Amino acid sequence: MKAPPSREFLERYVDEDHFLDFVSRRSPVFKQRPLPKTKREAIDLMLQHPNLIKRPVLVKGGKAVFGFDKDALEAALGAHGR
Repeated sequence: MKAPPSREFLERYVDEDHFLDFVSRRSPVFKQRPLPKTKREAIDLMLQHPNLIKRPVLVKGGKAVFGFDKDALEAALGAHGR
């Protein structure tokens, strides 16, 4: 939250077809507005409201995992969490 990701970071790691997987849809922001319809809209919204970005964000080996997904985090870190 102190240093939210840049547009360049989000453009690189947010998937074009699954962009809603990178935002916290439980946020009150979504009660006030419709869900974004495109990756660009999602990134614009994440930049306006950084608290919408799923956390933690882990970057390793050119790949990023957004949010706490035990299987994805274990896969990114390797079976032993390293």
